[in-house]
Amino acid sequence: MITLPYLLQKENICRFEDATFFIGDRRVFPFEKAFVQCFSVEEIAESLKKMVTQGGGPLQVALTTLSYCGHRMEQGTMNANISTFSEAVACLVSARPTNTTMARVLVELLEQITLLFQKNGTIHDIARAIDDLVLEKERYFDNIYHFMGQLGSSLLTNGDTILTTCFAEHTFLLSLAYAKEAGKEVSVLACETRPYLQGARLTAPSLRELGIPVKLITDGMGANLLSRGKVNLYFTAADVVCMDGTVVNKIGTLSNAIACAYYHIPYYAFSISPDRTKLDSSTLQIEERSGREVTHCLGSRITEEGIEALYPSFDIVPHSLVEGLVTPKGILKPSDLSGAYL
Repeated sequence: MITLPYLLQKENICRFEDATFFIGDRRVFPFEKAFVQCFSVEEIAESLKKMVTQGGGPLQVALTTLSYCGHRMEQGTMNANISTFSEAVACLVSARPTNTTMARVLVELLEQITLLFQKNGTIHDIARAIDDLVLEKERYFDNIYHFMGQLGSSLLTNGDTILTTCFAEHTFLLSLAYAKEAGKEVSVLACETRPYLQGARLTAPSLRELGIPVKLITDGMGANLLSRGKVNLYFTAADVVCMDGTVVNKIGTLSNAIACAYYHIPYYAFSISPDRTKLDSSTLQIEERSGREVTHCLGSRITEEGIEALYPSFDIVPHSLVEGLVTPKGILKPSDLSGAYL
């Protein structure tokens, strides 16, 4: 039986007790297993902006926030009307504009919650119904994670070494776990992923927890290892996948994808929810974050005062560099994506 690593267990991503909402602080993992406490939707959204949780974490936080609002409403500490939820959704979506999956899921659930209020049930009944909606959506994504993990495992052969960037979460880790369960010996080269070091702090410890051999490399080493035949496949998550197969993922993804194309190593991106509203990259909103996050690392300054820095948070990877997309509808060529989703 496959057990998810600590970081991906729901209670370690987020949970709430009465008015206190806890978010697992991935900024300090693996050195600490700490939680940030929030007492309002605004504080939850601010934690998302501050990157307390990243990758797939904001989706789970957003889902749990809807249940949190329902419970607070039932306790009389939040207004018992649909505005409570519409304002919460707007606040969460604005916190992470690149995360279109989270935004689309929240809008879908808001429509269903609106119908609950229109039925004029009791506050207790509405709160319980919201819990049920959230639980149903969580189960939906859990099934997708395992299905896509099995798809990803099918791409792996015994002895493969996989290059990865950032923290690709459920689908990537489950791919390796299912491969291991099938008797395939695979290993991973994890880029450190500056400036937050998700590869070093999240990916590598999670792989080690699963018993998958992993070696950490700096972000500039990918091309070198590809040129020496040390990599068989490149796997990443995708924050957004457009209908033409364009992939948006953590900064550093593009340079490795270019190197993979040059050395004829296939690049696969995992997407739990390709964005039907994005035909191509022309309307993408890419976060430009503070340069301070580059001049500092793990709280320490790494250059002189007064030195400026740039931090474009995400890469846009052209579909021509993508071998395939692992999706809930199968492993698709970029050219086949729109036919499957539109």
